[in-house]
Amino acid sequence: MQPRSFPGKNGGLRWNGENLPSTQPHYLETWCIVMQESRESLRSGTGAEFLDIAPGSVKRVLIYRLGSLGDTIVTLPALHLVERTFPSAQRLMLTNIPAHAKAAASSAILNGSCLVHSYISYPVGTRSIRGLARVWWQIRRFRPDLLVYLASSRSEEMVRRDLRFFRLCGIRRIAGLPLGNLANNCYNSATDLWEQEGARLLRCLRPLGEADANDLRNWDLRLTEAERAKAREVLAAAAGRQIVACGPGTKMQAKDWGQQNWRALLDKLSAALPNHALVLVGAKEDAAASKFAAAGWKSTVLNLCGKLTPRETAAVLARAELFVGPDSGPMHLAAISGVPCAIAFAARDYPGRWFPAGLGHRIVYHRVECFHCRLEVCIEKKKDCLTSITVEEMFAAAIGAWENGQRERTSRMA
Repeated sequence: MQPRSFPGKNGGLRWNGENLPSTQPHYLETWCIVMQESRESLRSGTGAEFLDIAPGSVKRVLIYRLGSLGDTIVTLPALHLVERTFPSAQRLMLTNIPAHAKAAASSAILNGSCLVHSYISYPVGTRSIRGLARVWWQIRRFRPDLLVYLASSRSEEMVRRDLRFFRLCGIRRIAGLPLGNLANNCYNSATDLWEQEGARLLRCLRPLGEADANDLRNWDLRLTEAERAKAREVLAAAAGRQIVACGPGTKMQAKDWGQQNWRALLDKLSAALPNHALVLVGAKEDAAASKFAAAGWKSTVLNLCGKLTPRETAAVLARAELFVGPDSGPMHLAAISGVPCAIAFAARDYPGRWFPAGLGHRIVYHRVECFHCRLEVCIEKKKDCLTSITVEEMFAAAIGAWENGQRERTSRMA
């Protein structure tokens, strides 16, 4: 097929009815030509060649994953597997910059881990030809030998749409495609739980090797000495007391258990653990709600909301004996540090899929009729799955999780 010109207004380019001014970078013209040349071939299939991958032949890996704090944390076992399989490869992540002020970017979680070396920003939901062309050009310049596809569960139509774009970027070798039964989290009838999302991603990457999602070594953030030193610095005010951590904030209305509930729970925990310090974590916007929740704590209270990076927060949480909170990023940070968690878990997704990594946690999940609604704002049912969780239930869960942690610590010391 011969390249065709795309005249627009004022000598610029035109694509899908959009005028592209001549001042745009030259990659836009190249993009339009390649789009026209590739249109027929893209209609014929995915264009992906599923080849046996010789690790030594892979020098550049592009990893595709969108989301914020929790979405990034659940990819850690997969990222460790990719690093073990391609230890000498340059690894770039194609990811989004979260729109919500309280959501952390992937780089805030992974910088310093050496699991990912750099990032390409993907404009989620964009219909702008300029934005897509810019991403296309950056990927083409990187020339990846392999795409590791770590997207969340989505329809086959969406997966194939993504693949058409990546083929347009020149990528031929792909690992992790969520097609067939790989697209869904498996249900375990013995536990009545669905497969954890990190385990599903590993199942997608099985051609690259095996990894155990229950082994916390595969969740290692590789915190730096500077990050651990920051944790010691901010916890100095606790004067050596054992720590209970709480992150009551959430960016999603459907996950919010309510300030009064958190305050009542912390009052009961303070009475049960009177010598423990309370450490509050979260975004800057969570500081006021956290202060309200902790008003009745009888011992030292450290409100660190908005004062730490996500990785510094992980270093602080690693020193806690217990974490209590909703389904949130801090929950995942505490869990991968081996801290037992007690969680008021909204039933907006299948039970198990987003449960924290590791063992010893106590999850309070009410499987109401409308569970797995995927709502971010719940008005009609008034968050029945959460409002039906009592303070007494969460208190029993918290004490149970704390006792689990104490038994585990005793067994390690024996």
